[in-house]
Amino acid sequence: MNSKRFFVLVVAAVMGLLLVFSAALPAAPPAADDDMLKFVEKKKQELQDREEVLKKEEERLKVLKKDVDERIEKYTRLLGQLEEALKTIDATKNERLEHVVKAYEAMSAEDAAARLSAMDEATSLKILSKMKSKKAGAVIAAMEPRTAAALSSQMSKTVKKIPTQ
Repeated sequence: MNSKRFFVLVVAAVMGLLLVFSAALPAAPPAADDDMLKFVEKKKQELQDREEVLKKEEERLKVLKKDVDERIEKYTRLLGQLEEALKTIDATKNERLEHVVKAYEAMSAEDAAARLSAMDEATSLKILSKMKSKKAGAVIAAMEPRTAAALSSQMSKTVKKIPTQ
């Protein structure tokens, strides 16, 4: 019987200790669980909303990218057309200049000198630069010394063109 009594005392002591320790621990109120569930649901909804916003933004960016790509393609085509037009214009100018040069080469040196002296310096330079050296020398020799010196000086300078590509 002593052992029964001892067992009952031990069980009572353990129960008492459990009661004391459980009273010391804060009990989680059911409202805290509800708050946690609401918080998790709120965060889940926020994430879904952000994902939806990001999807819409991604679609908007795709549309913008497509528009930019189309414009780049359009302007690249236009640039190509402009370059072709400029080449055609340059070729036409060169053909016309060659024709004028041949006409001046066919003139006497004195006539060519008189006409070249009367026109603007840039045009005179173009014509003289395209003429055969022997004929250009004769024309320059027939010019007034000041005009001949100015044109010769300009012809000796190198003109740098800006590259198109």
